[in-house]
Amino acid sequence: MALEVVDINCDMGEAFGRWHVGDTDDASLMGYISSANIAAGFHAGDPNLMDQTVRLAVEHGVGIGAHPGYNDLQGFGRRRINGTSRELVNDIAYQVGALREFARRHGARLQHIKPHGALYMEMAVNPDFAQQFITYMRTVAPNAFVFCMAGSATERAAQEAGQPAIREFYADRDYDESGSIVFTRDAGRPDPAAIARKVVRACVEGRVTAVTGHDIEVPFESICFHSDTLGALDIVRHMRDALRAEGIRIAPVSEIVKV
Repeated sequence: MALEVVDINCDMGEAFGRWHVGDTDDASLMGYISSANIAAGFHAGDPNLMDQTVRLAVEHGVGIGAHPGYNDLQGFGRRRINGTSRELVNDIAYQVGALREFARRHGARLQHIKPHGALYMEMAVNPDFAQQFITYMRTVAPNAFVFCMAGSATERAAQEAGQPAIREFYADRDYDESGSIVFTRDAGRPDPAAIARKVVRACVEGRVTAVTGHDIEVPFESICFHSDTLGALDIVRHMRDALRAEGIRIAPVSEIVKV
């Protein structure tokens, strides 16, 4: 069934001090999205940037999410770090707490939590880690959404515990036949028009072509793209125009899925 409404989320606040990744600033992107995943200090982000990004999200009516990652500034959180599930959940709790305080400062609430990069991918395939993370969520944020891939250990743990989950479609990443994204540290500069066509097809048909050339099904409620992908502003503009032309409305997940 074709989607009538969809969320657009973007990883944001992914800089540190004077250092910035990508060629687009968050202020120019914020008006085009409906949910923001805001880096919380371990893979990117610092207190001043978290405050600034949360304020921008509030000003634009964008849903605020914590985007915790591995403690890996040098590798931008895209390198796996060994740790027990408890240690990794404690790292997440530390980062979520910081971001939530900035949200409270600006009179906002935490809409969702979305792990970043290699941490997201580890949780997707590690049932013990996913279960311990969801147990943490049931304790501190039982009504906050967890962003995850369809069919992942994260989604299964959320479903079993009754934690609201939002499945993502990755606009600027490729898929393998298992439905998992093909992890990359450098996506280059993709074609915005091609991404827009891919997104519309996923919304209308629920399918995407994997790297093998075969089509797979991809259930989702939110479309993700990355602020550090080169040409991010052109990507989101093309996506929004294409979705609107198809009659698909864009809204934060809090308006799409009621909890």
